[in-house]
Amino acid sequence: MNALIKKNLKNKFKAEGVQLSADMIEVIDEHINRELYNMAKRCKKGNVKRLTPDLMWIALGRMME
Repeated sequence: MNALIKKNLKNKFKAEGVQLSADMIEVIDEHINRELYNMAKRCKKGNVKRLTPDLMWIALGRMME
């Protein structure tokens, strides 16, 4: 995880009075990577060639039926 992102992550939790261990930062990083992978898969399944703000609902898995 990028040092700037790690610092931002720590600051968000610190602002709420929650301490993060180094292991927890790794867990959060892995979770974010899984979510990004799932978003990319949803875009492919939804035949999205270029993700734009208008198509963000597809990446988030909110398919309209």
